[in-house]
Amino acid sequence: MITRRIGMKTLGALAAALAIGLPATALAQSYPAPQPLKAGAQASTGTLKFAGGTPNIAYLPMGTEFNYHIALCEGIKSVPGIKSFMLSPYSGGDQAGQMGMLQDVISRKDVDAILIISFDEHSLAPLIKKAVDAGKAVIIVNSDIPNYPTPVHGVVGVNQRAANKALATWARQQAEGAPRKVGILDGEPSYLATERAGGFTDGIKGSNWNMVARINGGWSVEKGNAAAMDLLQANPGIEVIYASNDYMALGAALAAKSMGRKNLAVLGYDGDTGALENIANGEGVTATTNTSPVKMGRIAAQFAVDLLNKKSSGGYVEVPTQIVQKSNAAAVLKNADELFPKPSKKY
Repeated sequence: MITRRIGMKTLGALAAALAIGLPATALAQSYPAPQPLKAGAQASTGTLKFAGGTPNIAYLPMGTEFNYHIALCEGIKSVPGIKSFMLSPYSGGDQAGQMGMLQDVISRKDVDAILIISFDEHSLAPLIKKAVDAGKAVIIVNSDIPNYPTPVHGVVGVNQRAANKALATWARQQAEGAPRKVGILDGEPSYLATERAGGFTDGIKGSNWNMVARINGGWSVEKGNAAAMDLLQANPGIEVIYASNDYMALGAALAAKSMGRKNLAVLGYDGDTGALENIANGEGVTATTNTSPVKMGRIAAQFAVDLLNKKSSGGYVEVPTQIVQKSNAAAVLKNADELFPKPSKKY
């Protein structure tokens, strides 16, 4: 059972391999009806080799440095009637490490389904094809990509462009018509980075909010902090920073604090517990889009079970989102059973 952050730096590039147990109180997770993927992107369930019994699900996030990915794992292990394990490098930038682990689970005859977070869909596509050809159910998690470069059985995540457009609209409403200069912290180039920041820029297009600078924040707190420092030093007039995930938003909040920028609005995306507490405690992050990672993991695992048992033909399952700000952050944090890591105190 996971009780603390996984993937400490002392592990270096070693994989975190966790056998996932089943809590006695686990319940099956219902989910919205899957929507069709684009033509040619849907793999057939007819080739799945699952022979019945207890399905074994491999979960492959792209880095355990992100608590968000461990929160997904918490959701996966809460689904009854499965066995599962996680393989992941520590660093979210270790694409080669993730590819090696994917190759390993493809070769394992005891693995029935693969849930994978794919930040670089083009690099992983050849191996994803091998996994599908090997008769395993493959689900892309924490995404809404409708046309993965090779057919997959399912996609579980959030409509990221729409969610981030909604966040931009909300932020403009809070400004009550006042103009703003915006800086954007992108993640590493990928479908996810394109859709998240693209949604936010969609939301300010045609308004009196203007993007003045955009920089790669590397998905992490440390890289986000360094990028935000560069952004603010080069463009001191920036009044809003949008970050494509909460880790970069937390890094931006630290940068703003160190520079004495109390008038800076920082907006994130994900629903990481650290960001939710930062918002509740007024520590620099203004708002985020909560994508409920524990629930997302639960949905993804249940979807995999249904695919293997031919109760679903696949598609895209959308997870609901919520904009969290100071006024409702405590209410979200009160539901500690749906969060990982747990909040640092009771709310």
